[in-house]
Amino acid sequence: MEEKKTWDLVSLASIPLVMTLGNSMLIPVLPTIEKELNISSLQVSMIITVYSVVAIFLIPIAGYLSDQFGRKRIIIPSLIIAAIGGLISGWASWQVKDAYGIIIIGRVLQGVGAAGASPIVMPLVGDIFQNESDVSNGLGVIETSNTFGKVLSPILGAALAAIVWFMPFFAFPVFCLISIAMISFLVQTPPMTTKPPKLDAFIRSIKYIFKNEGRWLYAVFLIGCICMFVLFGVLFYLSTMLEEQHKIDGIKKGIILAIPLAALCFSSYVTGKTIGQDKIKMKVITVVGLVILTIANFSVAFSKDIYVLLTAMFASGLGIGCALPSLDALVTEGIEKEERGTITSIYSSMRFVGVALGPPVVAVLMKASHFTLFAVITLISLISVFITTKFIKPTEDD
Repeated sequence: MEEKKTWDLVSLASIPLVMTLGNSMLIPVLPTIEKELNISSLQVSMIITVYSVVAIFLIPIAGYLSDQFGRKRIIIPSLIIAAIGGLISGWASWQVKDAYGIIIIGRVLQGVGAAGASPIVMPLVGDIFQNESDVSNGLGVIETSNTFGKVLSPILGAALAAIVWFMPFFAFPVFCLISIAMISFLVQTPPMTTKPPKLDAFIRSIKYIFKNEGRWLYAVFLIGCICMFVLFGVLFYLSTMLEEQHKIDGIKKGIILAIPLAALCFSSYVTGKTIGQDKIKMKVITVVGLVILTIANFSVAFSKDIYVLLTAMFASGLGIGCALPSLDALVTEGIEKEERGTITSIYSSMRFVGVALGPPVVAVLMKASHFTLFAVITLISLISVFITTKFIKPTEDD
């Protein structure tokens, strides 16, 4: 990788790290928030979900705007909006008696900011690096930063909440300001060499892409959604179970939640280094990862033992960490630069669908039984294996 672009990549990696902290830091704190605000488990899950739902609808728009006006011109204002949202949620938690509604408004703004920042990183990596192997390696670093954020989040969230339960809301704007400074001064984006197409021509080109590439694109979108659904759903379950059944909270709970995420971080990094520009290898590694995910969820369906669950989640983290960088690379390298921002943003939007659905769906399934919850998750994981095998068919010439 070109040495002079190392700081560009480090700065870009700060965005998914910060956006992940903004959402995942709250996972270990959700049971506390539920008690402090006197709300239901479904309501508290909405604090995670609303962030993602807003992003789902705005991400494709942000992707289009980044193709038209440039990546940094969208990223920096989006980070500012996200920081304001964090301040609003923190202030409401601190000063307002019935704070839930205002917290949700703050989370909506954070979702708006996330929509315009995190998804644009992938196409920007594709813009900065010309060599496909460097692009794959860069995307591996970005995915690793994303997953490292997930590892750090439960520990940092629990530590901040130990000071005062709403401190994670106030910490998020500080992280945003650091990322804004890095992007502003350290990222050099290549100039736009061609004039962006008008909206009607752009829409025609997107339709053409989906007509010719839709078979594998739809598959990649759905698999990304499933991976994030399983990850955030099971993390929500584990966070609740550790506190309610095992009386484990605070930093200790954060460390336990970080174990499967550390596995995800490690396998993301190794996968990004391994896949290069070999699309057949990307598919194979994705299938292997999803098979591991399916087996792990199936095994835990028959036992409530905490050690069995943690072992299965560790394996799940390894599996998801194999799949995500491969999916990222397939989308980014399979689409021309002019439409890359929009297509990768739609992919990111589908991942946010998984994040949004995970906690509330698991909150409902938990009321049935442990077996029902993991039987459903196993079935969904198995479907992702079938979709990958059936619909993603790269050739050696790709």
